[in-house]
Amino acid sequence: MNTIRLIRNAAAIATFVAATTFTYSASANPFFLFGPVLQPAAPAPEQVAPGSEGRAEAPARFRRQVVDYRTNEAPGTIIIDTPNTYLYLVLGNGKAMRYGIGVGREGFTWSGVQSITKKAEWPDWTPPAEMIARQPYLPRYMAGGPGNPLGARAMYLGNTIYRIHGTNSPSTIGGRVSSGCIRMINEDVIDLYSRVNVGTKVVVLPMTDRRAATGSRGNS
Repeated sequence: MNTIRLIRNAAAIATFVAATTFTYSASANPFFLFGPVLQPAAPAPEQVAPGSEGRAEAPARFRRQVVDYRTNEAPGTIIIDTPNTYLYLVLGNGKAMRYGIGVGREGFTWSGVQSITKKAEWPDWTPPAEMIARQPYLPRYMAGGPGNPLGARAMYLGNTIYRIHGTNSPSTIGGRVSSGCIRMINEDVIDLYSRVNVGTKVVVLPMTDRRAATGSRGNS
C-alpha cells in the first residue's frame, strides 16, 4: 500500500511540473546568464588630476603663477632657486612662470648648469646604488604610477642621477627633503613638462646664491 501511495504522489508531482511554466528575469540577476557585471575601468592617472589636491593645499607662495623676474637667461630656460625652493621657467620680457619645489636636504644640494636629456611620463624608479647604500630598505625597482615617488613626470638632467620630477608626497613642497632631485606637485610637473623640450637649459643656483630672491618681484 505504501508503495502504491508513493508512486501516485510522484506521478502527481511530475504532472504539476510539466504543467507549470517557470519564468526568470536575467535582468534581476545578471550573474545567471552573463556572470558578474563588469565595473567600469578605473580612470587613467591623467583623468584624476594627479597632484591637484597638493596644489590646492599648498601655501599661496608655492602655487604656480606668473611673476616678475629679471634675468639674462634666454626665454625657455629653467632656473632652480635652491635656497628659496622655487623653480622659474623664463618667459621673457621680465616675466617667468614660478613653481614651488622641494630640494635636496642638507648635504645633498648641488649647483651648476645642465640640460634636459630625457623626458618620461609616469616614469619607473630604479634607485641609484648610492641611494641603496644609504637606505638599503628601498625597493630595487618600482613601476611608474600614482604610488611611485617620481610622480607623474620626470625630466632627467644631463648624465647625473638628478631629475626634476613629480611626487606622491605634495606636503614636501617647500622643504629640503630629497637626495638632490627637484620635486614638484604632480599637476605642476605636468604643466612644466608640456612647456619644455629635451635640450632645455637648466641652471641650478647654489644655497648661498640669493639673486633669484632679490630679482623676483610681484605676485606671491
